[in-house]
Amino acid sequence: MNDKKHKHIDPEKMDRPFHEISMSRIEMQSAITERVDRISKEFNKAFEFIKNYPRSVTFFGSARFRHASDHYEDAVRLAERISKELQYTVLTGGGGGIMEAANKGAFNAGGESVGLNIKLPTEQQENEYVTDIMEFYYFFTRKVALSFAAEAYVFFPGGFGTLDEFFEIVTLIQTRKIPQVPVILHGEDFWKPLNEFIRENMFEKHGAISQEDMLLYHITEDEDEIIDIIRSAPIRQTG
Repeated sequence: MNDKKHKHIDPEKMDRPFHEISMSRIEMQSAITERVDRISKEFNKAFEFIKNYPRSVTFFGSARFRHASDHYEDAVRLAERISKELQYTVLTGGGGGIMEAANKGAFNAGGESVGLNIKLPTEQQENEYVTDIMEFYYFFTRKVALSFAAEAYVFFPGGFGTLDEFFEIVTLIQTRKIPQVPVILHGEDFWKPLNEFIRENMFEKHGAISQEDMLLYHITEDEDEIIDIIRSAPIRQTG
């Protein structure tokens, strides 16, 4: 019997593509097991963390907006109202831009302002307005946590990451993998051109979606309307 212990692979090295790491088949199997275990633990930790906040609204948007941006100020004001009037937790990615603005609004209202931060070498420092935070190693576990069991999702203008989250959530609703949850798009100057592309190209020209699919999200900047939409949404069960 071979009792030789497998060489432990450093976690930072372990998360590189396997073809870039020189190791034997046995070492690779051990590394895969370690990686799966690490992912599983991060998922479990994230779900337990989120369960502490049974009523929440998740904000998405660009990390590049600063205080002078109208979108930043709109996010501050809306998050403050959600926290103050509805007593909902405001949940973000914990970084700058729209994430900071939403956390700031909840913080100013004296509410729960939660961040799900990602561990990066040089970027994504947590903002100063979070009252609780969890740091993630993996992007995809953080992504799942951000979309897990919120009562509503509010999307401000953003880049590829914001659009990725938007299309993933409406796809999950469209395919009935999650209940129909309010998806609110704030910033008509940004979202209306995208909506025109969806209607004219995806629906009318190519028939790639149905007319009902365009009802899965709502474009508005009316804060009172947004508050009413969230207030009317059922509380989701986290199980």
